[in-house]
Amino acid sequence: MTKKRLLTLLKIIALPVFYAIAMRLFFGVKDWEQLYSVMSVTFLFCLPTVVGALCVYFSSEENAASIAYRIIVPWVPVFAFLLLTLIFSIEGFACWLMVLPLFLIAASIGGFIGAYIKRRNKRNNFYVSALVLLPFVMSPIENRVGAIPGTYIANTTIDITASATEVWGNVTRVKEIPAVQDKGWLTRFLGFPRPVRAELNFEGVGGYREAVFTKGLVFHEKVLEYTDKKKMVFSIKANPYEIPSTTMDEHVVIGGNYFDVLNGTYELEQLNATTCRLHLYSRFKLSTTFNFYASWWARWIMQDIQNNILQVIKKRAETK
Repeated sequence: MTKKRLLTLLKIIALPVFYAIAMRLFFGVKDWEQLYSVMSVTFLFCLPTVVGALCVYFSSEENAASIAYRIIVPWVPVFAFLLLTLIFSIEGFACWLMVLPLFLIAASIGGFIGAYIKRRNKRNNFYVSALVLLPFVMSPIENRVGAIPGTYIANTTIDITASATEVWGNVTRVKEIPAVQDKGWLTRFLGFPRPVRAELNFEGVGGYREAVFTKGLVFHEKVLEYTDKKKMVFSIKANPYEIPSTTMDEHVVIGGNYFDVLNGTYELEQLNATTCRLHLYSRFKLSTTFNFYASWWARWIMQDIQNNILQVIKKRAETK
Protein backbone atom coordinates (compact mmCIF):
# COMPACT_ATOMS: atom_id res chain seq x y z
CA MET A 1 0.00 0.00 0.00
CA THR A 2 1.42 3.36 -1.03
CA LYS A 3 1.76 6.23 1.42
CA LYS A 4 -0.78 8.27 -0.55
CA ARG A 5 -3.35 5.46 -0.42
CA LEU A 6 -2.76 4.99 3.30
CA LEU A 7 -3.35 8.69 3.94
CA THR A 8 -6.54 8.53 1.89
CA LEU A 9 -7.84 5.57 3.93
CA LEU A 10 -7.00 7.41 7.14
CA LYS A 11 -9.01 10.37 5.92
CA ILE A 12 -12.10 8.50 4.76
CA ILE A 13 -12.22 5.96 7.64
CA ALA A 14 -10.06 6.95 10.61
CA LEU A 15 -10.98 10.64 10.64
CA PRO A 16 -14.78 10.04 10.74
CA VAL A 17 -14.29 7.37 13.43
CA PHE A 18 -12.14 9.73 15.51
CA TYR A 19 -14.81 12.41 15.14
CA ALA A 20 -17.55 9.97 16.23
CA ILE A 21 -15.63 8.79 19.31
CA ALA A 22 -14.75 12.37 20.31
CA MET A 23 -18.41 13.35 19.98
CA ARG A 24 -19.56 10.32 22.00
CA LEU A 25 -17.19 11.20 24.83
CA PHE A 26 -18.18 14.88 24.67
CA PHE A 27 -21.92 14.16 24.63
CA GLY A 28 -21.48 11.65 27.47
CA VAL A 29 -20.11 14.12 30.02
CA LYS A 30 -22.63 14.11 32.89
CA ASP A 31 -22.05 17.74 33.83
CA TRP A 32 -23.09 18.85 30.33
CA GLU A 33 -26.20 16.67 29.90
CA GLN A 34 -28.48 19.72 30.06
CA LEU A 35 -26.93 20.84 26.77
CA TYR A 36 -25.42 17.72 25.21
CA SER A 37 -26.98 14.27 25.57
CA VAL A 38 -26.38 10.92 23.89
CA MET A 39 -30.13 10.30 24.11
CA SER A 40 -31.01 12.98 21.58
CA VAL A 41 -31.96 13.30 17.92
CA THR A 42 -28.82 15.41 17.47
CA PHE A 43 -26.55 12.57 18.52
CA LEU A 44 -28.52 9.70 16.98
CA PHE A 45 -29.07 11.34 13.60
CA CYS A 46 -26.65 14.26 13.15
CA LEU A 47 -23.58 12.33 14.30
CA PRO A 48 -23.82 9.48 11.75
CA THR A 49 -24.84 12.00 9.07
CA VAL A 50 -21.63 13.94 9.63
CA VAL A 51 -19.62 10.69 9.73
CA GLY A 52 -21.05 9.66 6.34
CA ALA A 53 -20.47 13.12 4.88
CA LEU A 54 -16.82 13.18 5.99
CA CYS A 55 -16.23 9.69 4.62
CA VAL A 56 -17.44 10.59 1.12
CA TYR A 57 -16.07 14.16 1.14
CA PHE A 58 -12.52 12.90 1.65
CA SER A 59 -12.91 10.15 -0.97
CA SER A 60 -11.80 10.50 -4.58
CA GLU A 61 -14.09 12.26 -7.03
CA GLU A 62 -14.53 9.05 -8.95
CA ASN A 63 -15.72 7.14 -5.88
CA ALA A 64 -17.87 10.02 -4.62
CA ALA A 65 -19.71 10.03 -7.95
CA SER A 66 -20.93 6.46 -7.39
CA ILE A 67 -24.37 6.18 -5.77
CA ALA A 68 -23.56 2.74 -4.36
CA TYR A 69 -20.37 4.15 -2.81
CA ARG A 70 -22.29 6.99 -1.13
CA ILE A 71 -24.76 4.53 0.38
CA ILE A 72 -22.52 1.64 1.49
CA VAL A 73 -19.03 2.98 2.26
CA PRO A 74 -20.19 5.40 5.03
CA TRP A 75 -21.27 2.28 6.93
CA VAL A 76 -17.60 1.28 7.38
CA PRO A 77 -16.71 4.03 9.90
CA VAL A 78 -20.10 3.46 11.60
CA PHE A 79 -19.31 -0.22 12.19
CA ALA A 80 -15.76 0.67 13.27
CA PHE A 81 -17.22 3.15 15.77
CA LEU A 82 -19.66 0.48 16.99
CA LEU A 83 -16.87 -2.05 17.50
CA LEU A 84 -14.62 0.36 19.39
CA THR A 85 -17.38 1.53 21.74
CA LEU A 86 -18.21 -2.11 22.53
CA ILE A 87 -14.57 -3.06 23.10
CA PHE A 88 -14.01 -0.17 25.49
CA SER A 89 -17.46 -0.55 27.14
CA ILE A 90 -18.54 2.94 26.11
CA GLU A 91 -21.87 1.59 24.86
CA GLY A 92 -23.81 -1.62 25.41
CA PHE A 93 -24.77 -4.16 22.75
CA ALA A 94 -28.53 -3.65 23.25
CA CYS A 95 -28.30 0.10 22.73
CA TRP A 96 -26.20 -0.33 19.61
CA LEU A 97 -28.53 -2.88 18.08
CA MET A 98 -31.50 -0.54 18.56
CA VAL A 99 -29.83 2.55 17.08
CA LEU A 100 -27.89 0.79 14.30
CA PRO A 101 -30.66 1.02 11.65
CA LEU A 102 -30.95 4.75 12.31
CA PHE A 103 -27.16 5.19 12.18
CA LEU A 104 -26.85 3.35 8.85
CA ILE A 105 -29.66 5.34 7.20
CA ALA A 106 -28.26 8.65 8.48
CA ALA A 107 -24.71 7.72 7.39
CA SER A 108 -25.95 7.03 3.85
CA ILE A 109 -27.77 10.37 3.79
CA GLY A 110 -24.52 11.93 4.95
CA GLY A 111 -22.77 10.22 2.06
CA PHE A 112 -24.94 12.10 -0.43
CA ILE A 113 -24.40 15.36 1.46
CA GLY A 114 -20.63 14.82 1.41
CA ALA A 115 -20.70 14.14 -2.34
CA TYR A 116 -22.73 17.29 -2.95
CA ILE A 117 -20.37 19.47 -0.90
CA LYS A 118 -17.36 17.94 -2.66
CA ARG A 119 -18.81 18.60 -6.09
CA ARG A 120 -19.96 22.17 -5.41
CA ASN A 121 -17.10 23.38 -3.21
CA LYS A 122 -13.93 21.66 -4.33
CA ARG A 123 -11.57 24.25 -2.86
CA ASN A 124 -13.67 25.51 0.03
CA ASN A 125 -13.88 23.61 3.33
CA PHE A 126 -16.36 26.04 4.88
CA TYR A 127 -19.45 23.90 4.37
CA VAL A 128 -17.94 20.69 5.65
CA SER A 129 -16.55 22.58 8.67
CA ALA A 130 -20.02 23.98 9.35
CA LEU A 131 -21.45 20.45 9.12
CA VAL A 132 -18.91 19.17 11.65
CA LEU A 133 -19.89 21.91 14.11
CA LEU A 134 -23.65 21.53 13.54
CA PRO A 135 -24.26 19.08 16.46
CA PHE A 136 -22.76 21.60 18.90
CA VAL A 137 -25.39 24.12 17.82
CA MET A 138 -28.38 21.80 17.45
CA SER A 139 -28.08 19.89 20.73
CA PRO A 140 -28.61 22.90 23.05
CA ILE A 141 -31.63 23.90 20.96
CA GLU A 142 -33.07 20.38 21.17
CA ASN A 143 -32.48 20.18 24.91
CA ARG A 144 -34.08 23.59 25.31
CA VAL A 145 -37.25 22.23 23.70
CA GLY A 146 -36.99 19.17 25.94
CA ALA A 147 -38.43 15.67 25.82
CA ILE A 148 -42.17 15.19 25.48
CA PRO A 149 -43.17 12.16 27.60
CA GLY A 150 -45.47 9.71 25.86
CA THR A 151 -47.50 6.75 27.12
CA TYR A 152 -47.84 3.60 25.01
CA ILE A 153 -49.54 0.20 25.23
CA ALA A 154 -48.14 -3.25 24.45
CA ASN A 155 -50.97 -5.74 23.89
CA THR A 156 -50.66 -9.55 23.69
CA THR A 157 -53.16 -12.46 23.73
CA ILE A 158 -53.13 -16.24 23.72
CA ASP A 159 -55.80 -18.96 23.50
CA ILE A 160 -55.57 -21.70 26.12
CA THR A 161 -57.42 -25.02 26.14
CA ALA A 162 -58.06 -25.24 29.87
CA SER A 163 -60.58 -24.16 32.48
CA ALA A 164 -60.66 -20.59 33.80
CA THR A 165 -59.65 -21.92 37.22
CA GLU A 166 -56.50 -23.58 35.86
CA VAL A 167 -55.53 -20.52 33.80
CA TRP A 168 -56.15 -18.01 36.58
CA GLY A 169 -54.12 -20.02 39.09
CA ASN A 170 -51.12 -19.68 36.79
CA VAL A 171 -51.79 -15.97 36.26
CA THR A 172 -51.80 -14.88 39.88
CA ARG A 173 -48.77 -16.95 40.84
CA VAL A 174 -46.14 -17.95 38.29
CA LYS A 175 -43.90 -20.67 39.68
CA GLU A 176 -40.18 -20.93 38.84
CA ILE A 177 -39.56 -20.70 35.09
CA PRO A 178 -36.58 -22.83 33.99
CA ALA A 179 -34.29 -21.35 31.33
CA VAL A 180 -35.40 -24.04 28.82
CA GLN A 181 -38.95 -22.64 28.96
CA ASP A 182 -37.78 -19.13 28.10
CA LYS A 183 -39.09 -18.31 24.61
CA GLY A 184 -38.31 -14.58 24.67
CA TRP A 185 -36.04 -14.54 21.64
CA LEU A 186 -35.71 -10.75 21.33
CA THR A 187 -34.97 -10.03 24.99
CA ARG A 188 -32.58 -12.99 25.09
CA PHE A 189 -30.75 -11.70 22.01
CA LEU A 190 -30.50 -8.23 23.55
CA GLY A 191 -29.19 -9.68 26.80
CA PHE A 192 -32.15 -8.45 28.87
CA PRO A 193 -33.16 -10.20 32.11
CA ARG A 194 -35.62 -13.08 31.71
CA PRO A 195 -38.65 -13.77 33.97
CA VAL A 196 -38.10 -16.23 36.82
CA ARG A 197 -41.28 -16.20 38.95
CA ALA A 198 -44.15 -14.04 40.20
CA GLU A 199 -45.64 -14.21 43.70
CA LEU A 200 -48.91 -12.67 44.97
CA ASN A 201 -49.55 -12.43 48.73
CA PHE A 202 -53.36 -12.41 48.39
CA GLU A 203 -55.94 -12.24 45.63
CA GLY A 204 -57.72 -8.88 45.83
CA VAL A 205 -57.32 -5.13 45.64
CA GLY A 206 -54.24 -4.03 47.59
CA GLY A 207 -52.44 -7.34 47.06
CA TYR A 208 -48.67 -7.19 46.57
CA ARG A 209 -47.18 -9.05 43.63
CA GLU A 210 -43.44 -9.44 43.09
CA ALA A 211 -42.25 -10.34 39.59
CA VAL A 212 -38.67 -11.56 39.77
CA PHE A 213 -36.35 -11.55 36.76
CA THR A 214 -32.73 -12.64 36.39
CA LYS A 215 -29.80 -10.25 36.95
CA GLY A 216 -31.43 -8.67 40.00
CA LEU A 217 -34.41 -7.08 38.25
CA VAL A 218 -37.59 -7.06 40.36
CA PHE A 219 -40.96 -5.51 39.51
CA HIS A 220 -42.93 -4.41 42.58
CA GLU A 221 -46.60 -4.68 41.71
CA LYS A 222 -49.74 -3.60 43.61
CA VAL A 223 -53.17 -4.89 42.62
CA LEU A 224 -55.44 -1.96 41.73
CA GLU A 225 -58.47 -3.83 40.40
CA TYR A 226 -59.42 -7.46 40.85
CA THR A 227 -62.25 -9.68 39.58
CA ASP A 228 -61.62 -13.34 40.26
CA LYS A 229 -60.92 -15.40 37.14
CA LYS A 230 -61.67 -12.38 34.94
CA LYS A 231 -59.46 -9.37 35.46
CA MET A 232 -56.45 -8.14 37.44
CA VAL A 233 -54.94 -4.67 37.05
CA PHE A 234 -51.70 -3.89 38.85
CA SER A 235 -49.25 -1.02 39.08
CA ILE A 236 -45.63 -1.78 38.23
CA LYS A 237 -42.62 -0.21 39.85
CA ALA A 238 -38.97 -0.99 39.14
CA ASN A 239 -36.52 0.80 41.42
CA PRO A 240 -33.38 1.61 39.40
CA TYR A 241 -31.19 1.72 42.53
CA GLU A 242 -32.05 -1.95 43.20
CA ILE A 243 -30.86 -3.04 39.75
CA PRO A 244 -27.12 -3.84 39.51
CA SER A 245 -25.33 -1.52 37.07
CA THR A 246 -24.25 -4.54 34.99
CA THR A 247 -27.85 -5.67 34.42
CA MET A 248 -28.94 -3.14 31.79
CA ASP A 249 -27.47 -0.21 29.92
CA GLU A 250 -28.23 3.09 31.66
CA HIS A 251 -30.09 4.35 28.59
CA VAL A 252 -32.65 1.50 28.62
CA VAL A 253 -32.86 0.68 32.34
CA ILE A 254 -36.48 0.24 33.44
CA GLY A 255 -37.55 2.97 35.83
CA GLY A 256 -34.72 5.21 34.67
CA ASN A 257 -34.79 8.62 33.04
CA TYR A 258 -36.03 7.42 29.66
CA PHE A 259 -38.12 4.25 30.02
CA ASP A 260 -40.59 3.13 32.68
CA VAL A 261 -43.38 0.55 32.90
CA LEU A 262 -46.52 1.96 34.57
CA ASN A 263 -49.05 -0.85 34.93
CA GLY A 264 -50.20 -4.18 33.58
CA THR A 265 -53.54 -5.93 33.08
CA TYR A 266 -54.59 -9.56 32.78
CA GLU A 267 -58.06 -10.22 31.32
CA LEU A 268 -59.53 -13.70 30.93
CA GLU A 269 -62.23 -14.31 28.33
CA GLN A 270 -64.21 -17.58 28.11
CA LEU A 271 -64.45 -18.45 24.40
CA ASN A 272 -66.31 -21.77 24.78
CA ALA A 273 -66.65 -24.68 27.17
CA THR A 274 -63.02 -25.74 26.74
CA THR A 275 -61.07 -22.65 25.64
CA CYS A 276 -60.14 -19.35 27.27
CA ARG A 277 -58.46 -16.31 25.76
CA LEU A 278 -55.95 -14.60 28.02
CA HIS A 279 -55.07 -10.96 27.38
CA LEU A 280 -51.99 -9.32 28.87
CA TYR A 281 -51.24 -5.69 28.16
CA SER A 282 -49.05 -3.08 29.76
CA ARG A 283 -48.71 0.69 29.70
CA PHE A 284 -45.23 2.16 29.54
CA LYS A 285 -43.78 5.66 29.39
CA LEU A 286 -40.97 7.05 27.25
CA SER A 287 -39.26 10.38 27.91
CA THR A 288 -37.03 11.12 24.92
CA THR A 289 -36.98 13.56 22.03
CA PHE A 290 -37.26 10.61 19.62
CA ASN A 291 -40.24 8.68 21.00
CA PHE A 292 -41.38 8.14 17.40
CA TYR A 293 -38.48 5.69 17.02
CA ALA A 294 -37.91 4.47 20.59
CA SER A 295 -41.57 3.46 20.98
CA TRP A 296 -41.21 0.79 18.27
CA TRP A 297 -38.39 -0.92 20.13
CA ALA A 298 -39.99 -0.51 23.56
CA ARG A 299 -43.25 -2.06 22.33
CA TRP A 300 -41.42 -4.99 20.66
CA ILE A 301 -39.47 -5.65 23.87
CA MET A 302 -42.57 -5.50 26.09
CA GLN A 303 -44.54 -7.74 23.73
CA ASP A 304 -41.68 -10.24 23.68
CA ILE A 305 -41.63 -10.35 27.51
CA GLN A 306 -45.43 -10.70 27.67
CA ASN A 307 -45.65 -13.38 24.96
CA ASN A 308 -42.99 -15.32 26.81
CA ILE A 309 -45.03 -15.27 30.04
CA LEU A 310 -48.26 -16.15 28.22
CA GLN A 311 -46.60 -19.18 26.59
CA VAL A 312 -45.50 -20.40 30.03
CA ILE A 313 -49.03 -19.97 31.45
CA LYS A 314 -50.55 -21.78 28.46
CA LYS A 315 -48.22 -24.76 28.73
CA ARG A 316 -48.75 -25.13 32.47
CA ALA A 317 -52.53 -24.71 32.36
CA GLU A 318 -52.95 -27.20 29.50
CA THR A 319 -50.75 -29.88 31.09
CA LYS A 320 -52.41 -29.83 34.54
